[in-house]
Amino acid sequence: MMKPKVAFICVHNSCRSQMAEAIGRLFASDVFDSYSAGTEIKTQINQDAVRIVKKLYSIDMNKTQHPKLIGDMPDVDVVVTMGCNVSCPQLPVKHREDRGLDDPSGKSDEEFIRVAKAIEEKVKDLAWRIKKGQIPKCLS
Repeated sequence: MMKPKVAFICVHNSCRSQMAEAIGRLFASDVFDSYSAGTEIKTQINQDAVRIVKKLYSIDMNKTQHPKLIGDMPDVDVVVTMGCNVSCPQLPVKHREDRGLDDPSGKSDEEFIRVAKAIEEKVKDLAWRIKKGQIPKCLS
């Protein structure tokens, strides 16, 4: 059985969505494949996000990821918007949800850590719900 593909979407694909892709790969790669993308992109991942993810999870996002547009992703089963308060293009997916996370860009390390831990909790919850068949048609 193929694993579902989960896309974490944010406007610039430079902070929260990149953090979610990395954390998804770390904690849920046995359940789903993680991707991230944006409707626009920055030239690099937010370096505060890179530093915090490296500190908390020993993942160097500068080596494993880069900003991508939605069109650069494969077809996905689940879209998770990160709370950007913008309209996301309608992608043909089996399930969609919004995280409602504030952007920590320009804020303290404590705010980045809070967002990273919230993403971790939500990634683990999503993996659990997919395993239990609570996400419609993800495992069909």
